[in-house]
Amino acid sequence: MSNKFKTKDSKQQKKANKNIKKSSDKKPLNKEDMDTIKSTLKSMNMKLSPSQEDLVVQIFKFIVVGGIATVIDWTIYFILYHFVKIDPLIGNILAFAVAVTYNYWASCKYVFNVTKDKSKLRLFIEFIIFAVIGLGINELLIFALYKKLGWNAMLVKILATIIVMIFNFVTRKKFLEKK
Repeated sequence: MSNKFKTKDSKQQKKANKNIKKSSDKKPLNKEDMDTIKSTLKSMNMKLSPSQEDLVVQIFKFIVVGGIATVIDWTIYFILYHFVKIDPLIGNILAFAVAVTYNYWASCKYVFNVTKDKSKLRLFIEFIIFAVIGLGINELLIFALYKKLGWNAMLVKILATIIVMIFNFVTRKKFLEKK
């Protein structure tokens, strides 16, 4: 390999390392965790650029934060319904509100490099709007595929979750992150 390519790779790696170091102070995954994820990708013979590796790590963080938000949502719903005896529709709204608030905080703190060009209130409102749109997409898919077409309810829920997860990641990346 020529020196030209080594220098380019070295520059890309330095840039990636700089981004990791810059973001690792406020991210839940420390540099070791990110390096483990990246080395796992390499051991799977995945040849990714440093920016692609960073994106994979960010998606992983997004999934972890979303998973925690889901646990919060279900736990609060369960407690409100079974112990407090709140109507399921009201309990669902309250649980959703708490989970989305956590998700906003954790996404800003751990997943996305949040823009300073918008106020925190504006970012929060945009986040909530897209979360409600995602909930609507989820409900629409379940209604159409399960109620109208008769698909398996669990299969529909899995498909709807994947679609909404992609929607949420794309919209949050676009509206929360620095350009």
